[in-house]
Amino acid sequence: MILAMENLNSQQLEAANHVEGPLLVLAGAGSGKTRVVTYRIAHLIEIGILPSDILAVTFTNKAADEMRTRIRTLKNAQVLACTFHSLGARILRESISLLGYRSDFAIYDEDDSEKLLKTCLEQLRLTNEKGLLKQMRLEISNAKNNHLGPENTSNAQPFQQVYALYQTKLKECNALDFDDLLYLTVKLLQEHESARKEYQNRWLFVLIDEYQDTNHSQHLLAKILVENHKNLFAVGDPDQSIYSWRGARYQNILNFERDFPGAKVVTLDQNYRSTNTILQAANQLITHNATRYEKKLWSHLGDGAPIGIFVGQNERREAEFVCHQLLAISRDHHIPYDEIAIFYRTNAQSRTFEDALLSRRIPYKIIGGLSFYQRREIKDILCYLRMLISNSDLISFLRTINIPKRGLGTATIEKMIEQSTFRQMPIFSFCEEIVQRPDLHPEIKLSAKQRESIQSYCSLIQRLRQMRSTLKLFELITETIEHSHYLNYLQEDPESLEERKENLDELIGKAAEWQDEREMATLQQFLEELSLRSNMEQQQNVPCVHLMTLHNSKGLEFSLVFMGGMEEELFPHMNSYGNPESLEEERRLCYVGMTRAKRFLYMCAATYRFMWGVPRPMRPSRFLREIPAKYLKNYSPVAYEKEEEVSQDPEAFAIGDSIHHKEFGRGIVQKSYHTSFGLTYEVLFEEGPTTRTLVAKYAKLQASL
Repeated sequence: MILAMENLNSQQLEAANHVEGPLLVLAGAGSGKTRVVTYRIAHLIEIGILPSDILAVTFTNKAADEMRTRIRTLKNAQVLACTFHSLGARILRESISLLGYRSDFAIYDEDDSEKLLKTCLEQLRLTNEKGLLKQMRLEISNAKNNHLGPENTSNAQPFQQVYALYQTKLKECNALDFDDLLYLTVKLLQEHESARKEYQNRWLFVLIDEYQDTNHSQHLLAKILVENHKNLFAVGDPDQSIYSWRGARYQNILNFERDFPGAKVVTLDQNYRSTNTILQAANQLITHNATRYEKKLWSHLGDGAPIGIFVGQNERREAEFVCHQLLAISRDHHIPYDEIAIFYRTNAQSRTFEDALLSRRIPYKIIGGLSFYQRREIKDILCYLRMLISNSDLISFLRTINIPKRGLGTATIEKMIEQSTFRQMPIFSFCEEIVQRPDLHPEIKLSAKQRESIQSYCSLIQRLRQMRSTLKLFELITETIEHSHYLNYLQEDPESLEERKENLDELIGKAAEWQDEREMATLQQFLEELSLRSNMEQQQNVPCVHLMTLHNSKGLEFSLVFMGGMEEELFPHMNSYGNPESLEEERRLCYVGMTRAKRFLYMCAATYRFMWGVPRPMRPSRFLREIPAKYLKNYSPVAYEKEEEVSQDPEAFAIGDSIHHKEFGRGIVQKSYHTSFGLTYEVLFEEGPTTRTLVAKYAKLQASL
């Protein structure tokens, strides 16, 4: 079959016709890169190159499957298209004996790896405090992705000891962890010339997709495989490099011409997805990054609608605007729900959008994550709150009795439930009785420590029940988190700690917002409403609006896109402040989000948002200012509530007063004014130092001497 090369534009054709030597294809968003890669492979086969001489490497099994299918359609040929890790597994199955392993090695999943690592910590007499095991696991993974063995890492002890013992035990088990599939493959090829020559000669043409997402080990593997023939066809876009936290190095693509001398570069800048207005706005945004290849996307699809900008009074107004526009545009332009997406920077932001969608019965699904009310930390705290209402809630009891861990095993808990059922006693009442009157329950054998644990749990619930009558709902949730030492429990998984804390802060914000809207609001009503919302989330097989983080939007496209939370310290995220490379990655993330939109794009923000447990003023993101006004249409209210004069409340703190905050410590009041939330302070805290905006009625500030 002769290829119909007229299906390609001139730049795509130039790339597809390339045969020998290194080539970098700078493939802008929506520029048809998969078509170019498959046509190039088909072209190689057409000029007589054996399919078995060709290797195509992708980052996902889905992409590899799609590539294989397209090649079969074009040339009815079988080409090895696989992920980096499956390529490593293939090489190691054949040649790992050179490293002293057997070819029937096991590949450990995350749970297996953690269990083995736990035995290493125990052998080295290290206690798993503050999530040491998870932290070690993460550091070992990072070291392997950077192709660093135990002997050449710069990490402080005891990391090197743990890493070395972990590798020794893996080898004793004839097992590899997931990262070894790359780390050991590179090690094998570096240290054994026979293996290196074997694989260099096996694949004479190597293609790698999404080259901007390669880590150091993947980059080394590519360099070794093409060391002799230089036939590397790399496709990628440095403007879409957003995974540095996974070990991706965008420098790999920026340094391509240095690492592969004589390399040719072809730029694909015609976009087949989006309108010109969206593309030109994204082009202008990304020019504020210094480290990039210059390119300007363009489209034959016309200018299209301007990008909508909305800045609402708070995150609830933001979500209401999104739902209003979503319904209107879906109706007027016949866009189905599954062609609509809402993006946000952090998972916690999904809550207000979920609430707004649920209240309007708009079906939705979370992509790459759980619905807000299904997240572990939210369910844990809600179960604690349910225990304040009922002595008989067995499900909530089972979820909370060992959070944090209290040394009560499954057999002990089952025996307690069995006896409470037999005696027809509510489970919580039974727990109180076996502590206060153990003589009444000789069948329950408890150690002194177990008895103390149950006593501690019962005391906690009773203490919180007493608080319930005097505290506001959001305060009760705050106290529940604190008195249960829940944040200490979350520290066992340091990698997810910040995200889970953000979700808990969002729950506190939800409670404050919910109670402010109702004259007579009770804990029971709050829990009932959340249960109903959770049940409503179980949608049937109908078209759904897609909700996801910006990171999860990569590679997708939608007719209508909303980007929420376009505010400083949220997006760009505050963790990027003071780090130019991180700030540029945040801008690339914004660029990725914008270029997912095909026809309509809205970028939304709030002037106030509940963050870190308190409502605080927010400033529009710099990314909005970096887009020329000619591409934008402002849908924001004409005017916002203005900051009022400094409060005359005799109990208010004055500028210069020294105060103390429970979490942030000692600070000095810099400014005092009224907002829609009431009396508000700007306070400069000693630790940091950093200035925070706090609403008086929530912050519970105290005078400090």
